[in-house]
Amino acid sequence: MIPAVKAKLLEGKRGLVVGVANENSIAWGCAKAFRAFGAELAITYLNEKAKKHVEPLARELEAPILMPLDTNVPNQMEAVFEEIAKKWGKLDFVVHSIAFSPKEALQGRVVDVAREGSLTTMDVSCWTFLRMAHLAEPLMREGGSLFTMTYYGSQMVVENYNIMGVAKAALESAVRYIAAELGPKGIRVHAISPGPLATRAASGIPEFDALLDKAKAKAPARSLVSIDDVGAATAFLAHEAARLITGATLYIDGGYHIMD
Repeated sequence: MIPAVKAKLLEGKRGLVVGVANENSIAWGCAKAFRAFGAELAITYLNEKAKKHVEPLARELEAPILMPLDTNVPNQMEAVFEEIAKKWGKLDFVVHSIAFSPKEALQGRVVDVAREGSLTTMDVSCWTFLRMAHLAEPLMREGGSLFTMTYYGSQMVVENYNIMGVAKAALESAVRYIAAELGPKGIRVHAISPGPLATRAASGIPEFDALLDKAKAKAPARSLVSIDDVGAATAFLAHEAARLITGATLYIDGGYHIMD
């Protein structure tokens, strides 16, 4: 759990966190940090099967909005933002922490990926962030922050990351373009790049345990970051003190933070 924070740095702020699946999710680490800093949260869950895992977590954070969000279901994303507009009338931040690639696409060579697998990977992992930015814009009349999660496999070839590396590269490019378009409105946009973390989503990557061991051995601190580390760094960027930082990728890996 995030250490007690006496100064409520984000008190009065309201935000949406998408991607909480269980207590090991990066989105959960972010949600805890935002709440510890005083923000009020809207939380989503993928489907009814996932709800039983997410609902207790949302209750722990006293989230007044808990809704389903499967980006493959028409109008579900729009319904979430409509409820936020109705209940709050504004939005200060969005955390987009979802990605998906079909097994046959993710575990095969990039040159062999079928069109359907490629489209699904790009749609869920990149386009959904574009759409959330579009829907959040009219609710961020006084500015705000948009966050998405990426990985170093977007910049360098990482064994077994495959088509997801291509999708994350597109996502990081999208961050820069959205930052340029929404910057004049005071809306900041960030890609957060943790090192490898043992989340449910990462379990689909072949030989992931070996990747974790390799990352730990190479990290300056000889340790991996936690979801709480990621959450704290993300929450700080939502504070006004970080208002001049936008369009950046924040690398959080093994004890050092490098701003790109």
